[in-house]
Amino acid sequence: MKKTVCVCTGGCTSSGSLKILELLKSEAEKQGLKDKIIIKPVGCHGFCEQGPIVTIEPDKTFYAKVTEADVSAILKSIYNNQPVAKLLYKNKGQPVAGYDNIPFYRLQHKLVLDKCGKINPEDINDYMAVGGYQGLKKVLTAMTPQEVVDEIKTSGLRGRGGAGFPTGIKWQGALNAQITNQRYVVCNADEGDPGAFMDRSILEGDPHSVLEGMAICGFATGADKGYIYVRAEYPMAIKRLNIAISQAVKHGFLGDNILNTGFNFHIKIKAGAGAFVCGEGTALIASIEGKRGMPKFKRGRTTEKGLWGKPTTLNNVETFANVPKIIQMGGKEYATIGTANSSGTKIFSLTGQVVNTGLVEVPMGTSLRHIIFDIGGGILNNRKFKAVQAGGPSGGCIPEQYLDKPVDYQSLNEVGAMMGSGGLVVLDEGTCMVDLARFFLKFTQAESCGKCTPCRQGTGAMLDILSRICEGRGQPEHLEQLERLARVISSTSLCGLGQSAPNPVLSTLKYFIDEYRAHIFDKRCPAGVCSNLLVYSIERDKCIGCGLCARSCPVAAIGGEKKKPHAIDTAKCIKCDNCRQRCKFNAIVKK
Repeated sequence: MKKTVCVCTGGCTSSGSLKILELLKSEAEKQGLKDKIIIKPVGCHGFCEQGPIVTIEPDKTFYAKVTEADVSAILKSIYNNQPVAKLLYKNKGQPVAGYDNIPFYRLQHKLVLDKCGKINPEDINDYMAVGGYQGLKKVLTAMTPQEVVDEIKTSGLRGRGGAGFPTGIKWQGALNAQITNQRYVVCNADEGDPGAFMDRSILEGDPHSVLEGMAICGFATGADKGYIYVRAEYPMAIKRLNIAISQAVKHGFLGDNILNTGFNFHIKIKAGAGAFVCGEGTALIASIEGKRGMPKFKRGRTTEKGLWGKPTTLNNVETFANVPKIIQMGGKEYATIGTANSSGTKIFSLTGQVVNTGLVEVPMGTSLRHIIFDIGGGILNNRKFKAVQAGGPSGGCIPEQYLDKPVDYQSLNEVGAMMGSGGLVVLDEGTCMVDLARFFLKFTQAESCGKCTPCRQGTGAMLDILSRICEGRGQPEHLEQLERLARVISSTSLCGLGQSAPNPVLSTLKYFIDEYRAHIFDKRCPAGVCSNLLVYSIERDKCIGCGLCARSCPVAAIGGEKKKPHAIDTAKCIKCDNCRQRCKFNAIVKK
């Protein structure tokens, strides 16, 4: 059997993986290996912290942080049948050859991401070789639309875009819609949450799974046209989707008379302009129609009156990518994964102050502790865990006391957070929770479409209060004002984005109220982040008077005699942190 060299061309492209791919191909030709091995691009392998990643199949050899200089050694290792030791991932100092033995992978349950990192996303034959389009064949030749809908209902699949609405019930509504002359299927790929890249990785690594899921949905709901609304900032995803659509049409899986069954289904790509609000259903539909992407009050369900006033089934990328799996394995078996109310797996983008950043797929109901500490490897630099921000900029901050909470829709809502699209930002003791709330509110306020007053004016007013608190101008009444504004905005905003915008503020007020009080009453930032509240000083017993801090100060705020303890003039100090970073004796502290 030929060995296959798989080069991650997902997120690893940012660290030069495309050049590594080119060098592997050219070097293989020089070494006479061109016909003896297969070298191919694959999608995101998930372990982004270790990129660029190269794997060798079927050995499952995992090479981390590969450079251009390693190309020759990798190729030689294939015909020598001896892995390149220096490139192997090290777990507690010990090299691990196969990625199945790496805890980051071993502790996951890859269902949707099982092909990402293994197949060439630009070659439909790779997808078909591992069972691709078998689900579509099954529904077109052996099932009725109602049977397909019933299978999705049995699976318990809930929308992975954030709201968690039961997918089978949504599809049933579309199938039952009275209008029969035209129906649509829309895939929401407008992934706008900061730090989220789940949908992007699926589109770049396994685009055919989404196309197959949409086609199955089209058959089940009576639609013959589909749209993928994808962010224009995802050029690789758009490129690979176009290639995948073209190949699917050529092989008879899209287009007219699919597999000679009389079923027609066409898919078009609509590139969005990057407005965060277009992740909301009505705004997304307006954008596809050529209108300004702004939410509107919904009269009835989208499955009855959606795109151009016709019945429309709208799901996100991850939801559609689950569908072929459900059809192939059966809804009953799929429902055994996860929990009773949240079946299946969920993909999370694990970022922030965690050792192993990347994509993580686990069964619903897995604890936050397991995700962050077992799969994620714990907190960077052995610092103390403080909170995890779940659900994107509209999510909430979950403190340490709830680390053993299962990750499902109901449990996260109970602690003031939300599943959202699946972003998990890990925070350590060096994070100021007031400043964090300000950061996320600044994002949502800037991205507000401005259509409704509560969101447009209310988020601005909340942001102003948070800025005052961080700058040392907070007043006791600001705490009550923040909570009152948050409740009003949540209950009166037009769309879900405005309604959930105050969540970071409400959750930090609930769990980290002491930090707010320290900012307001003590004029102190416990995390040492808010510069206006910091005071720099030099500990005399540690200072040897080397003068390095004084020379690095841009405003000459540090003085003292040579070889004698120095001092900082706090009136002049601009709190740039230069002195503390340059001091070799840890003599400068900020409080």
